[in-house]
Amino acid sequence: MSRTLPPGWYPDPDAPQEERWWDGTAWTDHRRVPEAPGPPRPAAGGASGRAKGIALTLSGIVLVAALVSGALALARGDGDDVVADTALTLATPSPSEPAPSPSRLVDELDGISLPLPAGWAPAKYVTRDNLVMTADGGRVFTRTVPGTPEKLPETLAKKDIPQAADTSYDDVRDHRVLRSGRVRVAGCAGYLVRWRVRTAEGPGGYVQSLAFSPAGGHGAPDTVVVRFAFDAGPDGPPLTDMDRITRGIRPLDR
Repeated sequence: MSRTLPPGWYPDPDAPQEERWWDGTAWTDHRRVPEAPGPPRPAAGGASGRAKGIALTLSGIVLVAALVSGALALARGDGDDVVADTALTLATPSPSEPAPSPSRLVDELDGISLPLPAGWAPAKYVTRDNLVMTADGGRVFTRTVPGTPEKLPETLAKKDIPQAADTSYDDVRDHRVLRSGRVRVAGCAGYLVRWRVRTAEGPGGYVQSLAFSPAGGHGAPDTVVVRFAFDAGPDGPPLTDMDRITRGIRPLDR
């Protein structure tokens, strides 16, 4: 699969209100204000008051922003090489049929789909962290890491989980490991780590980092990282949804 964008003006990942020149391989220092004003930016914010606010791109350029932030933006973390790299679509019903509530979210670049349990919906806006679905008090993100033999799912999941806690909740004071081990995801071997985190104020929440390498690649395949953040208490989704989404990840040919 290709992750290369042609040269041109695209939303600046660091300042979505401006455009920045992409020369085909890297960002340049050339920036400009978009020639025509776009729709107003939606207010940033997570699904819960305890979660950190998430920066949203201009809604009028969601598709381009998805490609740019997905293929190019580095995930947070000192020295972290987890790269956002997914483009998400939903299956389109036949025009003669009523449009049902979508039950799965399709990630074409990674060749997988994720289930949408009751109460969950696709994210309306692309974010820097590549938010893909939300519920009251719940968020799910996807990223990919270019494959190398050293980047095993277990290594990546253990590396990602502290960042999942830090970027999802303010002032994390401690955590407890609820689950850590190998799992089968989309027909291949994976690894997950799940924490219960407590914060200085409020009940905190649950975070999970799930890493797996979809089958079908040659050499060292890319590894997909799915990050979960569920608020604890009555404001968050049931923890069983975390298991349901994990078990329901499928390759697109199934």
